[in-house]
Amino acid sequence: MKLTRIHGQPSWHFTSDRVEAAITRQGGHLAPIRIHLAHGVVEPFAIAPWAEEKIAAKLPKLLQSLRGDFFCAPFGGDKSTYRGECHPPHGESANTKWKLVTMRKSKAGTELHLSLKAKVRPGHIDKMIRLRQGETAIYCRHVLSHMSGKMNLGHHAMLKFPDAPGSGLIDTSPISFAQILPKAFENPAEGGYSSLKPGAFFSKLNKVPAADGTMADLSRYPARRGFEDLVMIAHESKPEFAWTAVTFPEQRYVWFALKDPRVLRSTVLWISNGGRHYPPWNGRHVGVMGLEDVTSYFHLGLAESAKPNTFNRRGFATHLSLNPRTPLVVNYIMAVAAIPRKWGRVKTITAGPQGITLHPTVGSDVRVPLDFNFLYSKTP
Repeated sequence: MKLTRIHGQPSWHFTSDRVEAAITRQGGHLAPIRIHLAHGVVEPFAIAPWAEEKIAAKLPKLLQSLRGDFFCAPFGGDKSTYRGECHPPHGESANTKWKLVTMRKSKAGTELHLSLKAKVRPGHIDKMIRLRQGETAIYCRHVLSHMSGKMNLGHHAMLKFPDAPGSGLIDTSPISFAQILPKAFENPAEGGYSSLKPGAFFSKLNKVPAADGTMADLSRYPARRGFEDLVMIAHESKPEFAWTAVTFPEQRYVWFALKDPRVLRSTVLWISNGGRHYPPWNGRHVGVMGLEDVTSYFHLGLAESAKPNTFNRRGFATHLSLNPRTPLVVNYIMAVAAIPRKWGRVKTITAGPQGITLHPTVGSDVRVPLDFNFLYSKTP
């Protein structure tokens, strides 16, 4: 299976009857994705506007690939070491070159298997991306083997929103509590600007404290042009699965992600709307939101996630413990579904033997065929 240069990066291209996908060799970034719905083709994921440019060699490798969804182990920062380990931002899994193991295509679908030998934390990571015939879902599995010790991790899905205020409607499974990043996310002296009140807590996406004393609505986006913000949501513990969803009424589709909250405990929202004026961002990364399902303490890295913090003090894990004798399996499903013209936003998502059902605030239910049991499967 040959590499093809796609948006500046050598990538592997693979397909099913409903989904066309590409994944970069460097960092394993999954995009572009083209999904065929009854009323047309949609491309939900963002690709960095500098993808075809050469950026400074001193910048993290992940910025050269930045697009779609990628797996982070550890999730976040490189500002401090943890027990002698100094990981690149979002880990080797998001920065270094993956190796192709197999690409299998059958009547049931297509599966791509990549692997990476980690050096900072010696061990192995396998990445399996599966597309099933007749479905609009993307099944992602990461297996961490031969590793020991604490690790924070997560997926880093980034959506590109149509260029109109409030073109996307964001919803999640029930929230226990949420917090804005406790420290300044951006520094105006360096050309970065944020709009939300650092450290403030909230429980509803449409009522979030802003730095100027007003309330911001994070449930509609794009908004707050010229700012970058970061918040983290802790989902309630009782449901068997947790979800995030974005409804695009004009484009008549919903993007959603499903996870096992025992493995991916929280969701980070990275709201990127032109607030960074330093290279390579230069004020042009706009209308992008990261809906990043993690077990982590914001994007602050392994050291901060391993010690006491505002989330794990409340009983919400911010790291996992790896055992070299028992591989850790992280399963994740992303999908899109067409919606009728008169449809509200996602109220809830339920699972059944044939797939899942999106229940809207307005309009009729939408059923999406997919293998929901994949979330809990430990076998290839």
